[in-house]
Amino acid sequence: MNRFFIVVFLIFGTCAMTAQIHEVGVFLGGSNYIGDIGKMSYIAPKEPALGILYKWNRSPRHSWRFSYTQSTIKGDDRQSTEPGRVQRDYRFENDIKEVSAGLEFNFFDFNLHDEDPKFTPYVYTGVSYVHYNGLFFVGGLPKYDSTHGAVALPMIVGLKGRLFNHLILGFEAGARLAFNDDLDGSNPTNKNLAALKFGNINSNDWYVFTGFTLTYTFGNKPCYCAE
Repeated sequence: MNRFFIVVFLIFGTCAMTAQIHEVGVFLGGSNYIGDIGKMSYIAPKEPALGILYKWNRSPRHSWRFSYTQSTIKGDDRQSTEPGRVQRDYRFENDIKEVSAGLEFNFFDFNLHDEDPKFTPYVYTGVSYVHYNGLFFVGGLPKYDSTHGAVALPMIVGLKGRLFNHLILGFEAGARLAFNDDLDGSNPTNKNLAALKFGNINSNDWYVFTGFTLTYTFGNKPCYCAE
């Protein structure tokens, strides 16, 4: 009986390894931020965002996805519709660099070895880590504290389709909820700067990447018999 299970495991394991089909590519788009300074627009890409990504397609419905994206986020109270923010007149910018890993789920079968045209909406979530500059405000001006890092929760929706045999074009919008509230300098993590907090300190910052993905796919034809 033990030999039987070993044989079954080896068959499924071999099949799973040959089921690996890969995608590598780029992300090109824009970014915006949602927080305590400036407008509250949820999807309003203003600053260029660039990234690279890799996908390991485990079945026609799901892929493991890894990415690196960088951009600059900005906020300006003068562009807000809230009178209090306009009167305060704060503004900032911050460079952010994100690495992310998680699961992408396709709503339709997306078997890239099928010759038929392929198109599907998809969603992605996982965990991200964002690196940024710690800021604080003195006299209405942003000051630099130190470099910081925070975990973030990505929530992405998109559409993708096959252009040619090995090229996949997608469009996606993805909000990230940071587990810190200091991307804009409103809630410094440095305890010595606690007196300089402002805004809603009970609501963490968000940042959004919106744009296009272009990936090249390669690998062995999968059998999916382990799925």
